[in-house]
Amino acid sequence: MFNKRVKIKELLTWEPKEQEVTVMGWVRTFRNNQFVALNDGSTNNNLQVVLELGKFDEEQLKRITTSASLKVSGILIPSLGKGQKVELKATALEILGDSDAEKYPLQPKKHSLEFLREIAHLRFRTNTFGSVFRVRHSLAFAIHKFFNEMGFVYLHTPIITASDAEGAGEMFRVTTLPMDNPPRNEDDGSINFKEDFFGRSSNLTVSGQLEGELGATAFGEIYTFGPTFRAENSNTARHLAEFWMIEPEMAFCDLEDNMNLAEEFIKYIIRYAMENNREDLEFLAQRLVEEEKQLPQDKRSEMGLIEKLEFVLNNNFERITYTEAIDILLQSPAYKKKKFQYDVKWGIDMQSEHERYLVEKHFKKPVIVTNYPKDIKAFYMRQNEDGKTVAAMDILAPGIGEIVGGSQREERLEKLEQRMSEMHVPAEELWWYLDTRRFGSVPHAGFGLGFERMVQFVTGMGNIRDVIAFPRTPKNCEF
Repeated sequence: MFNKRVKIKELLTWEPKEQEVTVMGWVRTFRNNQFVALNDGSTNNNLQVVLELGKFDEEQLKRITTSASLKVSGILIPSLGKGQKVELKATALEILGDSDAEKYPLQPKKHSLEFLREIAHLRFRTNTFGSVFRVRHSLAFAIHKFFNEMGFVYLHTPIITASDAEGAGEMFRVTTLPMDNPPRNEDDGSINFKEDFFGRSSNLTVSGQLEGELGATAFGEIYTFGPTFRAENSNTARHLAEFWMIEPEMAFCDLEDNMNLAEEFIKYIIRYAMENNREDLEFLAQRLVEEEKQLPQDKRSEMGLIEKLEFVLNNNFERITYTEAIDILLQSPAYKKKKFQYDVKWGIDMQSEHERYLVEKHFKKPVIVTNYPKDIKAFYMRQNEDGKTVAAMDILAPGIGEIVGGSQREERLEKLEQRMSEMHVPAEELWWYLDTRRFGSVPHAGFGLGFERMVQFVTGMGNIRDVIAFPRTPKNCEF
């Protein structure tokens, strides 16, 4: 068998007893024609491979360049160098793939994140992105682990759908019609979607929630975890056109149950990453310290990355109503000194600057805001008795603002139909959704968590494009 290798992460934990092992990886550096720093992606730490002088062919040594791939067999021995317990004394060397050092864009030096986005196909090979994507993997695994332990059913909701769950209207259309000459209706010249593949207008999903509710009213609790799409022309450090969402839906649940689950869930997946990716998180914490040295003192994080994550785990999230949040903002020095770009008054959809003030300046911990004005929220949220607000909740996190949005869903058919009529949501298109209120309706609730924002929070990365492998943003669909 070709692949009898030991991963470098595991090997670095061994006690050296002259074991014979085989490793494979990519060359990070090669110095003095003798010392190879080899990395296989399992950890940021390299294994030092020692090539005995005169033992290997000169032509072969010339091919050991940055990013060349090697298969090395040898004896594991104690290392005399600093910072490493073991090294591999090579007995056999095979070059699996050459790398042209002159053309390879990742030279052993510091590269900007902007540059690395341009070569996203290679950026996984850097320490920063190695750590980010190993943490992302752990968080994704922890999501499934959490919901499985809670007895939830994992439901795959459709990527292609005819409904717009949010009523946002900013969707990517899916069509097989010819772009240059689509069929049109004779009466008004509009595109005739009956000729299209699905026989109607369809789009990429903005949320799996509505379909998720169908599952919850049969299984009790379900969750979705998959890609969602928004055609927002937002070129910011917080927005993507394609991103991943976790959306649990729970029957027999109210708003408080929803908040409790969301807080428990967030703490669970952070704890899992802390326990399983400590080395990567410590590297990212140090990276953040170095990056923030260039910022003025008032713009730097008050806590280090590890400290921030531990603080979240060890403290209850603050819970306030939307009305209380607006009052805090109106009384804030930032508002009185006109430091907010956007106005503050009851009824506004709070902007990121308002959310971050509440979290970072006022409470200095995650905050759950509840009972928002119904006019700024979606049609499916349960109307409160005051006639002005709905049983919604958003969780705001330090550094990024809103990380979770959820609500108790409106289970009363007449109230839901009335709200849909007020918001011009076509009831005939959502007949299947309304059926859940006709046949055994129950109080139920759910939320959506933007996975990339969660990864941002845990890794300390400032730009959302740096926590997804191949970011999709306006005017950018490379790779």
